[in-house]
Amino acid sequence: MEQPWIRIVFRRRVFIITLIMVQLAFIMFAIASTHFALHYMDVILKSFSIIVCIHILNKKDNSAYKLTWIFLILLFPLFGGPVYVFFYTQSSPRKLRRKTEEITNRYRPFFKPDDEVTHEISENHRECVPQVRYLQDYAGFPIYKRTQTQYFDSGESFFAQVLSELQKAKRYIFLEFFIMRQGKMLDPIIAILAEKARAGLDVRIMYDDLGCFTSLPPHFNETLENLGIKCLVFGPFKPILSSLQNNRDHRKIISIDGEVAFTGGINLADEYINARARFGHWKDSAIMLSGEAAWGLTLIFLHMWNLNSKVEDDVSAFYPWATEPCSVESDGYVQPYADTPIDKRNVGEHVYIQIMNDAKEYLYINTPYLVIDDKLLSALILAAKSGIDVRIITPYRWDKWIVSVVSRSYYRQLILSGVKVYEYSAGFNHSKSFVSDDRVATVGTTNLDFRSLYLHYECGVWMYKTKTVATIKEDFLSTLASCKEITLADCARNALQRITQDVLRIFAPLM
Repeated sequence: MEQPWIRIVFRRRVFIITLIMVQLAFIMFAIASTHFALHYMDVILKSFSIIVCIHILNKKDNSAYKLTWIFLILLFPLFGGPVYVFFYTQSSPRKLRRKTEEITNRYRPFFKPDDEVTHEISENHRECVPQVRYLQDYAGFPIYKRTQTQYFDSGESFFAQVLSELQKAKRYIFLEFFIMRQGKMLDPIIAILAEKARAGLDVRIMYDDLGCFTSLPPHFNETLENLGIKCLVFGPFKPILSSLQNNRDHRKIISIDGEVAFTGGINLADEYINARARFGHWKDSAIMLSGEAAWGLTLIFLHMWNLNSKVEDDVSAFYPWATEPCSVESDGYVQPYADTPIDKRNVGEHVYIQIMNDAKEYLYINTPYLVIDDKLLSALILAAKSGIDVRIITPYRWDKWIVSVVSRSYYRQLILSGVKVYEYSAGFNHSKSFVSDDRVATVGTTNLDFRSLYLHYECGVWMYKTKTVATIKEDFLSTLASCKEITLADCARNALQRITQDVLRIFAPLM
């Protein structure tokens, strides 16, 4: 009989991690051996690293990434340059970029804006025109009017509504998630999906391989396929050093018949509904769209599905209002959007910056991580120094210790500038939301950290004068009762803590 430890050793996850470590060790050994064997290679490798640094300086990239890589190369001049080149030449972003552009061009007619709605905004709501134009004309995501929005301030309320809406599906159900874990949340959803698939509906699930690396059993996609559910695993994790392994699908989307759609910070795992305790009480949020804007999230899903499959869907076949117009009454203006690391547009970051810059009275932010570059830091500080009530809620209990240390390193500078910082005392605040001036809000998947802003596939919903803007504000203010306001005294640090935070801040783009 096969021994249990043998099965464990040869599990896919252990095998992949081992191969990566072997590659790293081989690179270090090869360079070190060359250095000791041939002294002139010392000059060659150092000269090569200098050339790489010059290349990085002139590269169109975030300045924080440039600083981090240059620091690493200068710290390890012998193998810093070769490692950088090896890391980036293992991927083929050009091929992926071309495929993305091809699919985007094919989808462009379906993202066509409604001229009537655009004209109405231009005439009557000038204050939001820059944001609408940016998302619609530059990023390619139209604004919708005939839509109702519903905000969920917890995973529990979100889960109950999702189960109810899934039961109503008549044509198709699409799901896209970063993390899924079998249990009290995922299992009932899979049961409904399997039932709907047996009834002839087009049921699809796409999940990120790295996000589910430790949460799902191997070959879970085959289990879903056997239930009649079409499944795609995004970015299968390969045992090679590649920059593309950093680009994960961090989106959370549910689309039901193109008429109802969800997004937000909530994944399909028990901790998100507090059925499993990990970091105290789990605070999260999501948004449901009913009406035309739900089609926007559906298109974002289909675009991603076609990007990662060999199938070319007839997108028009999924449009829910082909025979009769949408009858949903308008609840303000709603603009779903998505972000991809391939085009370097940083849509999620720009949406946040626009809200910061346009704020006149207040700006309230929920984020699980606060690891930001100079642009976002300056925008927050400028808003606070301009007399705007800027408040940020972060977790008290964090899921990543290093990220918590770096996040807290920003507190003192923000507080001195007038920003009020709170930590969610009850546990982990995983919500990602912005709300400002009783007019504008966004709920989505994008964290205030380098990975979400620059490396991951993300999505969100920007809203203007919807009823949920007030609901999001009320949720933020009520959450403050479970928070501790951070003072300058709380930010006091000894010499060791200052050095630790300063060093870790240098490596923030890699976290």
